[in-house]
Order: sequence, then structure tokens, then C-alpha cells
Amino acid sequence: MILKNGLVFTEEARFIPADVELRDGKIARVAAPGTLTGTDVLDVTGKYVTPGFVDIHIHGSKGSDFCDAGAEHIETMSAYLGSEGVTSFCGTTMAFDEPILTGIFRIAKPYINKETGGAVLRGINMEGPFFSKAKKGAQAEKYIVDPDIEMFERLYAAADGAIRLVDVAPELEGCIPFIEQASKKCVVSIAHTTANYQQAKAAFAAGASHVTHLFNAMPPFGHRDPGVVGAASDDAAHVEMISDGIHLHPAVVRSVFRWFGAGRVCLISDSMRAAGMPNGVYSLGGQTVYMADGKATLEDGTIAGSATCLAECFRRAVSFGVPLETALRAATINPAEAVGLFDTVGSITEGKRADVLVLDETLHPEKIFIGGVQTK
Repeated sequence: MILKNGLVFTEEARFIPADVELRDGKIARVAAPGTLTGTDVLDVTGKYVTPGFVDIHIHGSKGSDFCDAGAEHIETMSAYLGSEGVTSFCGTTMAFDEPILTGIFRIAKPYINKETGGAVLRGINMEGPFFSKAKKGAQAEKYIVDPDIEMFERLYAAADGAIRLVDVAPELEGCIPFIEQASKKCVVSIAHTTANYQQAKAAFAAGASHVTHLFNAMPPFGHRDPGVVGAASDDAAHVEMISDGIHLHPAVVRSVFRWFGAGRVCLISDSMRAAGMPNGVYSLGGQTVYMADGKATLEDGTIAGSATCLAECFRRAVSFGVPLETALRAATINPAEAVGLFDTVGSITEGKRADVLVLDETLHPEKIFIGGVQTK
């Protein structure tokens, strides 16, 4: 397949006029516009040719959750995400005990990097249970424990090394030695925490490099008490942001990009099973969630993840005034880099996997290719 005359998003995070050839599941060639020829040609003049979106923090969608007992739920998520233009994702857990997490990981193992025709499960984001109970958000308090490196290593083995992210609250007892050991195996992210600036700095010094849903489930940034946000601005390689317009004000979304720069922000969905579903009653981590008009909350009003796909979070970021190239980088290049996937996905680059979108002027996908196979 040759995509001719498109505006192609490169790994330098800019658009260039170009032709793109997809062959044998790979991006075979990127060439000057109008120069590639073949028998299977699609004219995409005036369209954006972009990498598929990479969601490194997603719990569920379309009525299914990554933590549900059954492989069919991973397949449901994969199909829905693929239909929206998300082509790679990290299934994200909640705070559970070790036996429950072990069962989840064993179900997920056969699906890691498996071709299902939809988005490909690239690994596991272990969100919990090493959190502050004071900042638990929608996490179930009964499962929250202090960092336990032996537990983590058993779970890492149960997942055959597929854990790409593990979250931790830096103020907890045993956190620093936990980070020092866990960071040798995967990315360690600061999350669900009451940590102050010094505690967060110590976590980064020990090997943490990432922050989960910046501003949410952590102390607010203060000009004399900068907390995790201030430490992240100093030291984090990447920070996550939910740009659904519910978790953060649009002005904050714009400000984070100006503050952290285009290369350090990862847009995520943090979506739960209500994404892609009508208003109603759902569940997350064993707790009842009420979804109305795109907002998912517990009974007490606590926000319980999002009900918005990453593709829509990207579009909303642009609608908030984030430059198109910056928002697209944050939904493709940056998350792929953050979890070690950028050698295969995340940009339109020769030799990479052919996860490619053709976006129209509204930034919705007109055509979707997953592993070179056209699915829309």
C-alpha cells in the first residue's frame, strides 16, 4: 500500500509532505511526495498521516476491564481501541492483593504483543497497590500496602517481565530501596501520594523517572511548597496528563506543555470500562462507578478514571490550544519512548511497524492500518 501526497508526521515531531509505502507489516519507505508508484495506491492529499496512538495508562473500555477474569475482555478492549486509532496500549491494573494480580497477569501473558486485529497489548502498567491511603482516589483502600520488593519481583516473574511501569508513593516506608531495585526492571512512576518536594526528589534520585496523571491524586503545586509537581519539573523524564477536560482545566493542560516542554508530556486516557459506553453504572477495582455525560465518579463524587479514549483526549488537547504537532507527539512519540517502545512504534519511520492513521481535518481517523493491515 502506498499513501500518496500526505502530510506525514516524522520522528522529529513535524509534518512533511511525503509518500509512504507500507509493506509486509512495516513502513517500507518514506519519500518525496508524488514519487512512489505501485498497484495499490491511496491518495491522501491534504490528510494527516500519523502513527497510531500509544496509550500507556488505560484500565478498560467498551464495558470491559483489563482486570476482568477472562481473556475476552482484553480482546474487547483491543477491538475498541483499534477502531479509535489507538494501536498500542499497556493494560493497567488497580490496587489488588498479590493473588488477584497474579491471576490478572497470567491471563494477560498470552496477549502480550499478540496480533488480534486491534490495538496490541504491549505490556502492563502496575498501578497499585503501593500507595498512600490518603490519596487513594478510586483505588480500594483494603488492598493498599507499603512497597514490597519481594511481592513485586514475584509478580514481575508471573508476568514474564511484561511489567513496563510500576507506581509507588515516595513517602511510604521502604520506598527508596524499592525504587532502587524495581527501576532495574521497569519504569518506576510516582503516583497516589502525599509526598513533598524533598521526598519526591529522593524518589527520582533513587531511580524513579515518571509521574502518573500529573496533579491528580497528589498535593497541589504551591509556590512555596512545590511538591511532586515541582520535583517532576526538575527531574522526571516523562509525566502523564489526562486531557479530557474533566481531570484538568484546559489552562492547566496548556501550562504543562509550556512548563515541561513538548518532549516530556505523555497524554493518557486513564479510561475505565465506561469509555465508549452510554451513561450508566459500572465498576472499577471492585467499586461502583457512576458515569454521566462523560464523567465517571464513585458514589462520594471522587473521579474514577476517565470515560474518554486517548484519541479524543488528543483532539481535546488541540481544542484547548495545544499545537497539533505537540499534542500528537504527546500521544505517540513520548509514550512510546517512556515505556521503551519507540524502536518499533510511535512515529512514521522506515523500518518501524506499520501502525498508521490517516486523519481528516477534524483529526478523526479516515483510514487505520494496524501492522500494515487496513482495519478501516
